[in-house]
Amino acid sequence: MDSEIAADYSPLLMLKIYKSGRIERLIGETVVPPSSTPQNGVISKDVVSSPDQNLSVRLYLPEKAAGDDEKLPLLVYFHGGGFIIETAFSPTYHNFLTAAVSASGCIAVSVDYRRAPEHPLPISFEDSWTSLKWVFTHISGTGPESWLNEHADFGRVFLAGDSAGATIAHHMTMRAAKEKLSPELSDSSGISGIVLVHPYFWSKTPVDDKETKDAAVRGRIEGIWMVASPNNKDGVDDPWLNVVQSESVDISGLGCGKVLVLVAEKDALVRQGWGYKAKLEKSGWKGKVELVESEGEEHVFHLTRPDCENALEAMKKFAGFIKGEM
Repeated sequence: MDSEIAADYSPLLMLKIYKSGRIERLIGETVVPPSSTPQNGVISKDVVSSPDQNLSVRLYLPEKAAGDDEKLPLLVYFHGGGFIIETAFSPTYHNFLTAAVSASGCIAVSVDYRRAPEHPLPISFEDSWTSLKWVFTHISGTGPESWLNEHADFGRVFLAGDSAGATIAHHMTMRAAKEKLSPELSDSSGISGIVLVHPYFWSKTPVDDKETKDAAVRGRIEGIWMVASPNNKDGVDDPWLNVVQSESVDISGLGCGKVLVLVAEKDALVRQGWGYKAKLEKSGWKGKVELVESEGEEHVFHLTRPDCENALEAMKKFAGFIKGEM
């Protein structure tokens, strides 16, 4: 019967897998439409970035910029959700991107990607790369999307994401240093900086003596990864995830000049963020990295409580980075 459950990952992931193969996501499935009516001074629209993979992105633009040809910083954002839940079109991410664009005065592209377990990793990474390359088809002002042609400053491109989206942002920036996003780029990756919000990095053993050793907590985090990447042979030591602790993962070639890492004190992933900063600084990478920790807060608190004082402070830091204040 279709009601027989093979695996129940709620409440952590709010995901159920039935013996019939049906996937039930209990959160993150609500979709809100884009709006040509300004919300917080921002308009939005959806665009297909890859017909072959049925991929779309949501674009955000300050309304005051729509009537002129001013060039704005370009933010490319990857949503979180463990590679399993949420979309670029959910109320959570629509509201966050609207607020981020309003605060930073940028144009933004919110990337959607196919999710596990129906589409196991590395499909989410490949879809994100496909959409990022589509964004860069506009670098000379002749791409298919007018907002990007008219308003995106490709000298100020920033990638960002939260949780799994931060993991994606890191890997996209590593790849951009090795593979050209556009023939128009010469020696540059095309990416000015990245913001990693509560990044989802992990390893089989704690990254330092401050990271949680609670077996239940570590087991839950490992379980999320194995749902997303069931076919990998290294478990959570897979180099897609074990970016910080693994000595075989070299991040010195990160393809940007500055990095902002935002972490939350009570997040189980907090020490991974600190470890990422330390590894980057020791690697020989020539850029600048800054880390800001929100005291007393849990994982992605800024999405669930966007109006709290710490979330507003995090948004101020996020927006300042995009505006060039770091």
